[in-house]
Amino acid sequence: MKSLSIFFSVLSLAGVLLLAEGCAPKAGNTAATNTATTNTTATGGGSRIAFVNIDSLEAHYELLKSRREDFKKRQEQMEGELEQSYQQMQAKGADLQKKAQAQNLTQSEYESAQKQLMLMQQSLESRKQSLTEQLVKEQEEFNKDLKKRLDAYLENYNKDKHYDYILSYSSAGGSAIMYANKALEITKDVIAGMNATSKNEPLDKKK
Repeated sequence: MKSLSIFFSVLSLAGVLLLAEGCAPKAGNTAATNTATTNTTATGGGSRIAFVNIDSLEAHYELLKSRREDFKKRQEQMEGELEQSYQQMQAKGADLQKKAQAQNLTQSEYESAQKQLMLMQQSLESRKQSLTEQLVKEQEEFNKDLKKRLDAYLENYNKDKHYDYILSYSSAGGSAIMYANKALEITKDVIAGMNATSKNEPLDKKK
């Protein structure tokens, strides 16, 4: 059921991610920072910039892969539960129609059965909404947790790297980078570091 679909992506965390603690220009020094950035482009000096390939991070960060698979399985279970209930309701409706056509029901029995079907439908719609909201809430909570992990890791990572900016890049778009020099990429370091940080955690643990 499309209404239960979960679009699970690191990119949903914050759009274009400026992830380092020090990525924003220091107060009162905006002009100097802009000048330094311009000089980097022109002369190869000035501000230190690196980027993380979000596509690679999604593909190789084990905790994210595990949580995404867990969401997919539970989504399929919920869809199966709802589909079974809808089929049962449809079967009861068809049976009621047959009995009514064969005149095997009194008017009061027919009206009572119709009321039961309506209540069943309302219950199913309520259950569907509840399950959808549950999945969306859990996704949002995990997105927040994942952003905290990224922020914390990159802040620590940058203590001895001293980058002024750490940007995100994705081939799907929504990126702050139109062109990227591969020499500036730190994705492998980030993937290895974050996998090492979370390797002792149960991958199927719900946050």
